[in-house]
Amino acid sequence: MVLVDTSVLIAWLRGHEHPKLSSFAEIADTPLWGISILTYQELLQGTRNQKEYAQLQDYLKTQKIYYLPQELHFYDYATDLYRAIRRRGETIRSIADTLIAVTAVYYGLELLHHDKDFDTIAKYDRQLRIR
Repeated sequence: MVLVDTSVLIAWLRGHEHPKLSSFAEIADTPLWGISILTYQELLQGTRNQKEYAQLQDYLKTQKIYYLPQELHFYDYATDLYRAIRRRGETIRSIADTLIAVTAVYYGLELLHHDKDFDTIAKYDRQLRIR
């Protein structure tokens, strides 16, 4: 199973070409992928109007959505990861990325992304599997 990040879905929806998108195209019409609740929110936030919002929301609701349990240790894990990376001189641009990474680890999913922050996270968290 694959957790698909916002970065891949935005590029795919816009019709861009990239090797990561080829990987997504292989699974796009299968039940082998899903998104985190954060990706759901990020995608809907980027819509330009109500019609686009409604269409995208309808589509996303047909996909598997992974929720991070509402337990503090998951958020502590994401916070500790973010802070450890900063102490080593690198900065993750979005806290949502650390939570998406923790979601992938929690569910044992490969993460398909087009965002360098996840490669940085994977350097410091060997449990994160990148597709």
